[in-house]
Amino acid sequence: MSNFKDNLFNNIQKKSNIKQDDIYKVADSVKHANFSDEKTVRNLVRQLARMANKPISKEKEDKIVQSITKNNMPMDMQSLNKLFKK
Repeated sequence: MSNFKDNLFNNIQKKSNIKQDDIYKVADSVKHANFSDEKTVRNLVRQLARMANKPISKEKEDKIVQSITKNNMPMDMQSLNKLFKK
């Protein structure tokens, strides 16, 4: 399991330039967050985009926020990739 976790974080870092420690800090900061609150989710999406140094269009941000707040987030990687690449 440890090897899987290491590979996962290495892949995330390669694709997004977000370090494992930063991921843990964000995860810790949202442990008790209300993901049905649009403002909270929007701030998180913007924070992650800044951390990854990836610009995000208003349209994409809106779509991600709506998916999360309406509890419609896809749970498989292929669907998640489609959501974030649009």
